[in-house]
Amino acid sequence: MSDSTSLPVLGGHAGVISAPRIHRRYTLRSLWKHRFLYLMLLLPFAYFAVFRFYPIAGSVIAFKQYSLQLGIWGSPWVGLKQFQMLFSDQMFLRALQNTVSIAVLKLIFAFPSSIIIALFLNEIGNLFYKRFLQTIVYAPNFLSWVIYAAILYVVLSPGNGIVNNIIASLGFEKIAFFQTPSLFQPLVVISSILKQSGFAAVIYLASISSIDPQLYEAAHIDGANRWQLMRHVTLPGLSTTIMTMLLLQLGWFLNVGFDQVFIMQNSIVLSTGDIIETFIYRVGIQRARFDFATAAGLFNSLIGMVLVIAVDRLAKKMGQQGIL
Repeated sequence: MSDSTSLPVLGGHAGVISAPRIHRRYTLRSLWKHRFLYLMLLLPFAYFAVFRFYPIAGSVIAFKQYSLQLGIWGSPWVGLKQFQMLFSDQMFLRALQNTVSIAVLKLIFAFPSSIIIALFLNEIGNLFYKRFLQTIVYAPNFLSWVIYAAILYVVLSPGNGIVNNIIASLGFEKIAFFQTPSLFQPLVVISSILKQSGFAAVIYLASISSIDPQLYEAAHIDGANRWQLMRHVTLPGLSTTIMTMLLLQLGWFLNVGFDQVFIMQNSIVLSTGDIIETFIYRVGIQRARFDFATAAGLFNSLIGMVLVIAVDRLAKKMGQQGIL
């Protein structure tokens, strides 16, 4: 028995049109109907194809002894030699340790800060005051790290910086913040919180607005105060968004911000301020060791992928909605 569907055709004559043909006609009509929407997708697809997917092919450099004369495919294969050299390099191990340290500090302090800001902004009843505070906490995000770091240099200057002037007025010795290795990582984390947490809070504020108001009304009837509403209604309503944002951040766990660290670091604080991304720039670009730097970058991406998969499975076991 043939796989076909009997349907009336134009002119009133009965005909037989195959199911795949019907599906093809429907698909073509749907594509033509929404043609302008699909045309809008061409530019994003082109961007990801050229700047995201095509460069993945260049990752094979990590397994080769790359030569500019021979090119990517002409260079000889060396297997895992670049990775062996990578993990025997003390500079890379130091950069890895610093990267993990900064990433953990940002995960502990910077990630919850945007949630806290969103929760407190949501509790402000005065609309004018709320919008004013939102503007204050959002504004730093629109400054580049070049400008923001320049402001930090002025404010924290050991000469006439405002912070050091206050410290000196209290009878303490002035601190060279940008020349003290032990203070570099806390400075990176604090500056990241001050600059970016306010803007990241927008996502959580949008999620709070989607929470069913009847839940708040029911909690009010049960006698819940503001703190109890925040704890038992708002935070559970944000759990899915928090988990999604956590997964996304873990995907970039070892990408702690090249532009921020590169601008703020100097030769004095390299012992605590050198990270994988600045190591890749210094070794791969400045010294033209592209194969070695590609191995470091591939390792960086692999760690992010493993963390996302692991935390996604953990979230699903806990009853949360993952992203994979």
